[in-house]
Amino acid sequence: MMQSKGSNSKVSNMVFRTRISSLLISMFAIFASFYVAGRLWQDAQTRVYLIKELDRVTGLGQSAISVDDTLKIIACREQRKKLSALELDLAAAGREGFTSKRSSDTSEAVSKKRPLVVIGVLTRFGRKNNREAIRKAWMGSGATLKKMENEKGIISRFVIGRSADRGDNLDRSIDDENSQTDDFMILDQVEAPGEFPKKTKMFFALAADRWDADFYAKVNDDVYVNIDALGATLTSHLDKPRVYIGCMKSGQVFSEPGHKWYEPDWWKFGDKKSYFRHASGEMYVISGALAKFISINRNLLRTYAHDDVSAGSWFLGLEVKHVDEGKFCCSSWSTGANT
Repeated sequence: MMQSKGSNSKVSNMVFRTRISSLLISMFAIFASFYVAGRLWQDAQTRVYLIKELDRVTGLGQSAISVDDTLKIIACREQRKKLSALELDLAAAGREGFTSKRSSDTSEAVSKKRPLVVIGVLTRFGRKNNREAIRKAWMGSGATLKKMENEKGIISRFVIGRSADRGDNLDRSIDDENSQTDDFMILDQVEAPGEFPKKTKMFFALAADRWDADFYAKVNDDVYVNIDALGATLTSHLDKPRVYIGCMKSGQVFSEPGHKWYEPDWWKFGDKKSYFRHASGEMYVISGALAKFISINRNLLRTYAHDDVSAGSWFLGLEVKHVDEGKFCCSSWSTGANT
C-alpha cells in the first residue's frame, strides 16, 4: 500500500525515540553493574580480612570468635595505633622541654616515704598548758617533731578553729604560738564547743587532702600517746583497706535538754536509749580510704551532738571493719599501752 509523507515522518520519530530509550536503559544498566560489582568487591575484601583475622586467632590455639569480636579486635588495634602516635608526640614534646608539672610533682611525692599516720590533737583556746605538756611528753617540737615525721612516719598537729571575733586576742595568741612551734592546723571555722563534731570532720577532710597517709587519728589534748606502741598497733592493721579502730561502745542517749550530753536527735536512735556502735571520742583511728571518703563527702555528712557518735554514723552504711582496740580504752591508760 502506498503511505503518505506524514505517515513516514511519524514512524521515523518513533524509531528514533525507541533507540534513545534503549541507549539510556543500557547506560543505567552498565552503571548499576559497576556499582554492584564495586560493593561486592568491597564486601569480599572485608570478608577476606575478617577470615584472615579468624584464621590467625584460631591458629594460635584459641577458640573461634564471632565477627563482632573480630571487629572489636580491629577497633582496639586502631586505638593502639593512635595511642602509640600520641606517645611519640609526648616524647617529642618532652625532648623540646614541654613537661607536665603534675608528673614531676607526682614523681617527687612517690619518692617521699608515705606517712603511717596523721594525728590531729583537737585543742581549744586557753589550753596552752595542755599543749606544752603534750609536746614534752610525746609530740615534741622543732627538730624532734620533724624527726618523728621522717623516721617513724608519724605526723602530729594541734587542730583549732578561729575566734568568732576574727583577729582578736584569742586568734593572735594562737598565731604567735604557731609562729614559734609550727605545729598547728588552723581551721577556717569558729572554735566553739557546739562546733566540735564539725571540727573533727574538717580535720579528717583537710588532713586527707594534705597528706596521703595510711591512717588518720583523732586525739583529745589531754591524751598522752605512746608513739611506738601506736605505730606497732597500726602496722598490724595495714592489711585492712577500710578500718575503724578504737575503744568501741554504744553509750546512752540522753533526751533531756538540760543534760550535759543531751542529744537533740535522740529519737532517731532505735530504742531511744543507746547509740549505735562507735569508738570512744578520746582517741580513734581511721584508715586512709575512710578519711578520703570524708573529704569527698564533707558537705553531705551530717554531725550529731558528739564527734565520736558523728564519726561512727559516717561509716554505718559502708563496708568498714570495726576494730575494738582495748589499748585505746580509758582503763588501759594507766598501763601506758598507747597512752
